[in-house]
Amino acid sequence: MLSNKRIQELELVMEFEKVEECFKEVSSWIENVGRKRLKETINLDDSLEMLLQAQKQFREFDLVASEYCRRGQEALKKMDCWEDFCSVDVHLYRVKLQTYRDQLEEFCTQLDEKRHQICETVRLYEFFDKVKQSMCCMEEGVKA
Repeated sequence: MLSNKRIQELELVMEFEKVEECFKEVSSWIENVGRKRLKETINLDDSLEMLLQAQKQFREFDLVASEYCRRGQEALKKMDCWEDFCSVDVHLYRVKLQTYRDQLEEFCTQLDEKRHQICETVRLYEFFDKVKQSMCCMEEGVKA
């Protein structure tokens, strides 16, 4: 039984090394591109036109970022079976795995929040734009 368990652990280590390339690529993109682009969209401009342009640019980024999140989640899913192993040899790999998982979850959450923030801000600006137009029409009606 111990021999079988050890063989399974070695197979998991080999599988981890295959999947780790994907983790490294996703992790590198998140750190070098993803986080920077999210920070760039923090300040949303004052006009509806500029905001719609920012939303369009964010959507393009969001497509790429969502693909990296999906790839990272698929790679993590392949490693779900690690939860059953707790030997010292596997511990280092579990720590790495948890680091990747935490980084990916944090980035995906930030991406979702930014997507929601931009959407809500656009809706708010559109509402105020309609109110402003209605006020102008009412003022013209009162003047006439």
